[in-house]
Amino acid sequence: MTNEQKRCTPDAFIAAHASEVNQRWYPRFHIAPRVGWCNDPNGFSYFGGQYHFFYQHYPYEPKWGPMHWAHVTSKDLVHFARQPIALFPDHPYDADGCFTGSGIEKDGKLYLLYTGHVDLLKKPGQPDRIETQNIAVSVDGIHFEKAAENPVIKLPECVSTGEDHHFRDPKVWEHDGRYYAVVGAQTAEEKGQVLVFVSDDLLNWQFLHVMAKAHGNQGFMWECPNFAEFDGHEALILSPQGIRPEGRRYLNLQQSVSMLGKMDYTSGIFYHDAMHRLDHGFDFYAPQVTQTPDGRCVMIAWLAMWESAMPEQADGWSCQMTVPRELHYRDDKVVTPPIRELTALRKAVHRTPDCVMTEETPLSDWSYETGELCADFDLTEAAGVAVHFTAGFDDTVSLMVEKESGLVTLVRKSAATGRKEERYAQLPAGEDHLSLRVYEDRSSLEFFLNDGDIVMSTRFYPKTTERVIVIEPQEGAVRMANGVFYELDDIFA
Repeated sequence: MTNEQKRCTPDAFIAAHASEVNQRWYPRFHIAPRVGWCNDPNGFSYFGGQYHFFYQHYPYEPKWGPMHWAHVTSKDLVHFARQPIALFPDHPYDADGCFTGSGIEKDGKLYLLYTGHVDLLKKPGQPDRIETQNIAVSVDGIHFEKAAENPVIKLPECVSTGEDHHFRDPKVWEHDGRYYAVVGAQTAEEKGQVLVFVSDDLLNWQFLHVMAKAHGNQGFMWECPNFAEFDGHEALILSPQGIRPEGRRYLNLQQSVSMLGKMDYTSGIFYHDAMHRLDHGFDFYAPQVTQTPDGRCVMIAWLAMWESAMPEQADGWSCQMTVPRELHYRDDKVVTPPIRELTALRKAVHRTPDCVMTEETPLSDWSYETGELCADFDLTEAAGVAVHFTAGFDDTVSLMVEKESGLVTLVRKSAATGRKEERYAQLPAGEDHLSLRVYEDRSSLEFFLNDGDIVMSTRFYPKTTERVIVIEPQEGAVRMANGVFYELDDIFA
């Protein structure tokens, strides 16, 4: 730590250095740090008439370091205000980081349940870390005091004897007057698992059971578990580490998945179906959910991926969050359309008349650095369609849909990273119609197909602000209807 870091509070350091950040790739409508690094969403909750969203943050450099909790608030999940740093590592039990956790209201106070992380010198047969779950409490939702009872949850000796002591990322919720928390962990055989704990007061916790565990190719560690309730259904959402690629599936270093099922609160077991990916793109990890006052389940994730290129680090900041998405149950699966509130960001409207395209067609009226694209495509007389977002030959992201097979391919080619990469998803074969909604920001693209049936997210680092959107029919004629591009407001305006 430099002398400046030692004498400055995190907020003072951020204020002093925010103006130095290069804005060329800095997002307009995604949550991102003013300066420094960010990763997992934290503490997503509703308290005091507004939403509270926190995230893992290292303010002093645009790379991972001892984790703090950055904090933003919003009354509508669209327009946000930045708040002071909520948590920073300052106790023996969180000396090397305040890792991921969650938030909940109780008795007019906001409680944060988070992982305290302590690094140890690695010795044979000994753990290389200590991870415990801890409480911080706030009356005003801004200033937090860590509980004298900390740590409030420790790793039960009966469920893991592994050396690495993986035990982190608690997500808390209330059910029938009691509080439950899921925590990610690992078995002695190095398989991912989720543990569930129960409490009457958020301070005194008892281990209930292993809620679910990995089988086969389901990962060596289950991070960031969330219990989600929506449309009368329940799901376990988590981010497993160590799943091996299976053909065109699981090509990212780490994954984020959902498993539909039913929670047995007596036994503590979650009976569930198979894993299903929540996002089929390049950049999506550690999603966290909260319930809105009107009963919807909303999710935000880290729009990045571990061990991937992050050119924005040279600009003094790193990483951002996805736009908020709703969780719904449709056709026996989880779908995740963007939240309805995002329409409040729309400003100028650029409509394109319904048209038939038989060759590559640039949409010059849609050439903006940021915005939202909406369109419906009729593929009855075509083999498919490609939608290209390009800022020159070497900087292009393309979404391609093959009608006969239903295969969806997302291709990104970046001069900043020097890579060409592909990710895949699957629509029903032979479908003639495609609905597309795309959120384009300075360094990201989020594709929503058929109202969230498939979502594909990616970062994008064009060298120029001059963007062009090109529609390319595949072997035939494509009819585009309801085509519109909205310029969007800044969420921190």
